[in-house]
Amino acid sequence: MRGLGLHLGLIALLLAMHFVLPAYHHGVLARVMVLATYAMGYNLLFGYTGLLSLGHAMFFAAGMYGAGLTVRFLGIDPALGLAAGIAAGTALGLAVGLLALRTAGVAFMIVTLMFAQAAYLGILLAGRWTRGDEGFVLQGAERVVFGLDLSDAGIRYLAALALFAGVMLLTLRVVGLPSGRVLVAIRENEERARLLGYDTHAHKLYAVALSATVAASAGAAYALLFGYVGATFASVQYSILPLLWVLLGGAGTVIGPFLGTLLMFYLIDIASGFTPAYMLVAGVALVLLTLFAPQGLAGELRRRVAPWLP
Repeated sequence: MRGLGLHLGLIALLLAMHFVLPAYHHGVLARVMVLATYAMGYNLLFGYTGLLSLGHAMFFAAGMYGAGLTVRFLGIDPALGLAAGIAAGTALGLAVGLLALRTAGVAFMIVTLMFAQAAYLGILLAGRWTRGDEGFVLQGAERVVFGLDLSDAGIRYLAALALFAGVMLLTLRVVGLPSGRVLVAIRENEERARLLGYDTHAHKLYAVALSATVAASAGAAYALLFGYVGATFASVQYSILPLLWVLLGGAGTVIGPFLGTLLMFYLIDIASGFTPAYMLVAGVALVLLTLFAPQGLAGELRRRVAPWLP
């Protein structure tokens, strides 16, 4: 109950910030919440199941292009476009999981990276529709859901908060279920979990599919909320970023991905105001956090003062 109260308190705080933040930080926080949702999807696979993927950008991009292309070329309602993006991510997650889970460890990481690179090249080759690296912009009329204009800053923030809150509460529920505890058991000792009678392959496939679904929902929401669809989001960079966000915030904690995403965004934002070498500043901060808070912000909080933190 304390864990649930903490996360509901965070949601309430983010709702209150909607009414007091200046325009710039209001927009930044909306973007952070969508990308933190993406990081929460990654955390389900890496933080709770122990599977290191370097190909998660393909699931984010599947949601983004699934929503963007259907809205642009099929002219369907954006709500159906959102559903199409999520379905595309889920289907891709199941397909990749069935193949990639034939490997383990470093091989799994490499296979997911190769699948993601293939997806990225496919987007570039389909430039006639995707516009390649340039991408395309969704017009305001293409971003109206149930009469709500998602290009409006206030509605965009509340929609991002709804997505973030829904996925956070879903994650709390998933990790608290017996199946969620099995995922942790697989992370800690897969062989022992198998000896106890659990079908570890089925549980890992479930984790991949669920993680891909959450990542795709973030990608589809990003396309509709911010009106841009581009191949950059399918590149290796966007497979590494959620890993960094999760490590910074605390792998295997529900609140960690949000803390890591928020810290990284503002660290780069503040550093870029002082020096063009802002990534060097971010790198130094990452090294220091790795040395002095190896379990991430929420992980260290759980270790030191709040062992009940989920």
